[in-house]
Amino acid sequence: MIPILFYSVAFLVILVDQISKYWIRTYLNVGDTMVVWEGVLHFKHFQNSGAAFGLFEGYGRLFVPVAIIITGIIIYMLKKGYINGKLLKIGVALFVGGAIGNAIDRILFNQVTDFIHVQFGQGILNVADYALSFGVILIFIDSVMDEIKKRKAANLN
Repeated sequence: MIPILFYSVAFLVILVDQISKYWIRTYLNVGDTMVVWEGVLHFKHFQNSGAAFGLFEGYGRLFVPVAIIITGIIIYMLKKGYINGKLLKIGVALFVGGAIGNAIDRILFNQVTDFIHVQFGQGILNVADYALSFGVILIFIDSVMDEIKKRKAANLN
């Protein structure tokens, strides 16, 4: 059975990520800022050739094989039935979509287009970065809920 939820969410993340990055590259020069919500949200065009927060500057392409390997492992686990439940599938799909979205940038441009600057946060991120982060949060929540269910079931026996 094809995991439609997983593929739909991952595809949507990749699509929104790539369209938003294309829009930023087209309408904002690197370093330019657009105020979206004064004091809260700005779009600031930034090119990152490394990883999060500029770590590994110039070595961003090293993350492409990692994204491909993780995606392959996750698809294998989906097909084998190891990834069950909507929350976990959505979390994993967000993670994969974000990883692929940034990998596409690294392959095509040798850097990632970042632009989302939330005033009370750190760094300048993109849709893929947020998808990765929210994906990890959902995976964590699912694992905590699963552990709670297991403990409740063990206490009932």
